[in-house]
Amino acid sequence: MVMIRNVAIFGSANGRVTNEHVTKLVNILLRKKIRVNLHHNLLCKLDEPVREKVFFYLNILECETKPDMVLSLGGDGTFLETILQVRDSGVLVAGVNAGRLGFLANIQDDIEESIDKLISGRFTIIERHLIKLLEPVDILGNSNVALNDITIQKSDLNMIMIKVFVDDLYLNTYWADGLIISTATGSTAYNLSTGGPILVPEDDSIIISPLSPHNLTVRPIILPGNSKLMFTMEGRSSEYLVTCDFRSVRVPFSMQLIIGQPEYKIRTVNIDGHDFFSTLRNKLMWGADPRN
Repeated sequence: MVMIRNVAIFGSANGRVTNEHVTKLVNILLRKKIRVNLHHNLLCKLDEPVREKVFFYLNILECETKPDMVLSLGGDGTFLETILQVRDSGVLVAGVNAGRLGFLANIQDDIEESIDKLISGRFTIIERHLIKLLEPVDILGNSNVALNDITIQKSDLNMIMIKVFVDDLYLNTYWADGLIISTATGSTAYNLSTGGPILVPEDDSIIISPLSPHNLTVRPIILPGNSKLMFTMEGRSSEYLVTCDFRSVRVPFSMQLIIGQPEYKIRTVNIDGHDFFSTLRNKLMWGADPRN
């Protein structure tokens, strides 16, 4: 069992986290004798008397002592930023929701009860697969991995043509506004809004979902997680748009992309009573009767 005695808290500089969110979480942890490392983004949101009781950091991997877990305080967008802090360190990640609709940040109003469960080991570990922009490696700096999705999109009003190869075998040529290349985690994100399938978080599959395809018979497809995908693009303009979770860049049509999975996975936690299926039912209101 993983013992939780040293916790890092991360929050986005552009997030919706308030002073009340930060102070409440820090005070709960301190009362339970947990060492707290707070990201500098949240420094200004912590009440002054509490500041001297915590440690501050810029990068989780450079903390004085490696944390047992990082709490991502915000919404699902903040959770995606947290992944870039954790990288391949193996540090556990749990999301504390201070946003709105959240599939990843699933600790809601029951923060103290959830912290008790974390400390006592009443949680399961879910290893989530990522996807990575293998080539070109430098167009997004050193942040070329995505927990949710990588997308290829038109950069103007004209649709683009995307030719896709899977392990050197030709799959299809898509005339569309773009493609979403999604992980199982991202299946409940952008992929969901286009009618793509929902996968359980542990699944290692990769989903390709077209955005407004010109041919209406084109549908999402699920591929094995160890596939290597190559994309070549054509269009009437000079460039197209590539997104990697919350980052984006414009690149020329002459540049092809290769996408696969990195060797490491992200270790997230499901607190007892917060399973994926209950989250689906609650967030998507499955079974709700609109007449009520």
